[in-house]
Amino acid sequence: MFLIRWLWKNMEGSRRVYILGLLCTLVSQSMFIISPRIAGIITDTFIINENAAQNLETKPMLLVWLLVAMVGFTMIRAAIVYGSSMCYERASQSMIYNIRKVVFHNIEVQDAKFYDYYRTGDIMTRVSGDLDMVRHSVAWIIKTVLECFVMLTASIVFFFTMDWLMALCLISVTPIILIVAYHFQKAVAPKFEDKREKLSDLNTAAEENISGNRVVKAFAREDYETKKFDKLSQKFRDSSKDAAFTWYKYYPFEETAAQGLTVVMLVCGGLFVIFGRITFGDYMAFSGLVWTMSNPMRQLGTIINDWQSFTASAQKIIEIYYGKPRIITREDAVDKPERFEGKVEFDNVSLNLGGKQVLNNVSFTVNPGETVAIMGETGSGKTLLTELIPRIYDVSSGEVRVDGTNVRMLKLQQLRHNIGMATQDVFLYSDTIDGNIAYGDSDCSEEQVVNSAKLADADGFIRKLSDGYDTIVGERGVGLSGGQKQRISLARALNVKPSILILDDTTSALDLETEKHIQDSLKNLDYSCTKIIVAQRISTTKFADKIIVMKDGSIIEQGTHEELIRKNGYYKEVYDLQK
Repeated sequence: MFLIRWLWKNMEGSRRVYILGLLCTLVSQSMFIISPRIAGIITDTFIINENAAQNLETKPMLLVWLLVAMVGFTMIRAAIVYGSSMCYERASQSMIYNIRKVVFHNIEVQDAKFYDYYRTGDIMTRVSGDLDMVRHSVAWIIKTVLECFVMLTASIVFFFTMDWLMALCLISVTPIILIVAYHFQKAVAPKFEDKREKLSDLNTAAEENISGNRVVKAFAREDYETKKFDKLSQKFRDSSKDAAFTWYKYYPFEETAAQGLTVVMLVCGGLFVIFGRITFGDYMAFSGLVWTMSNPMRQLGTIINDWQSFTASAQKIIEIYYGKPRIITREDAVDKPERFEGKVEFDNVSLNLGGKQVLNNVSFTVNPGETVAIMGETGSGKTLLTELIPRIYDVSSGEVRVDGTNVRMLKLQQLRHNIGMATQDVFLYSDTIDGNIAYGDSDCSEEQVVNSAKLADADGFIRKLSDGYDTIVGERGVGLSGGQKQRISLARALNVKPSILILDDTTSALDLETEKHIQDSLKNLDYSCTKIIVAQRISTTKFADKIIVMKDGSIIEQGTHEELIRKNGYYKEVYDLQK
């Protein structure tokens, strides 16, 4: 019932249309009993009646009107069925739009731990195939269940009004169908869940190989990846076959029981006609409607199959639909609509991720306008340290403060709007270069975009491209060099004129001349900006107001370039290596 309530909740705006569709189904399925009943009257009056010839002469218009009624009711029913199909389609598309909107919004607002846990291929499966299965449930499964229920109920009521004993004979087969359906449902449910997981694995493998196609080619691993994908494809095929073939184990029993209705009809109906309990016209009516009992029974397996697929898909969507991010704006958050000054303080900050302590009691202060460089071995926690400022992650203990306020007490939108980030893993959208630079501020002027590109020393190469700033970059920046992507990423961060600029190894792919130009640009910004730079090059760190050296999640050295050189520690070792 929870799933039904969830579907109903998301059908807001089209509930009346859906109810109209259900009412149309109710009417159209009830009309099935009309034509066989009219056929029975025609048989009793104009075919087997001892006065059939006389009735044809004296009541010709009755026959005509009965035939017209059969044709008319058939056409009316067809029109109602068409109308109901339109209602179902409109309601289901509206519902899936509402669900997709909420699901995508929830995906967007999730914190980093969500993306650490869920694979991209799995998320894509949820917002595509799983959502379509949910739509199918409203447009077909629920409709079919109602059709079968109404058709079966109307037929049983009709049979009892004609002859109760004949009706009991026909429905005596029903318990067998229900027992088979119950055991089938228990057997098939886990198989559809397994099928859904195998599809997710398949989509994940496809997404990773498409995104990493250059790595595959660089290592000549096409055959390896093809075989790997083929194994996953085989697992999905086997899981699909297992789920499908489960039905065929139960199908003979279901079909035998459904066909048993025809046998009961022939035997019992024939005997009742012989002994005069029912007329031949009644027999014809029973015979014409016996399929209205057997067809729902035959459809039961298909309905159970689709329902299990729907529940497996719906449960995956609901995980995200009702999933709430842990990093949110508090109700009692401090409102700071004005531009931040840019003071950053770390006060005994520790961070635990997945049961592993990655930062230990980190403390330092960056005053407004200062430049701080962070250096350390790979895996020392440099990037995670910077990600605590915009609350990509939240501290496990201690405090990160901006302008004297705990970042947890600041509104997320205001906090992140004052921070510009250029990450180590550069991501560019399939858009123009202008669109990528202006991503953080879509309303900025073209002049501002060009100025940001100049600060990042990107204007020169951009103007040499075929369409300049209107050049479309490929997915993730395909077609640009690593250094070009880094400069566009830096321009994007600078374009929002942040109070705090975080650069995570942003100049690693740049030559020294370009790096020097960018350093000069950052020193001469026309607005106050606190800069936190993660780097391994001494040429980047030596001009910083403060250098922090990290190891195993802790600060082991801190000071200016000259101070750290005199300490003869890690920084001095790196300096000597890079001289």
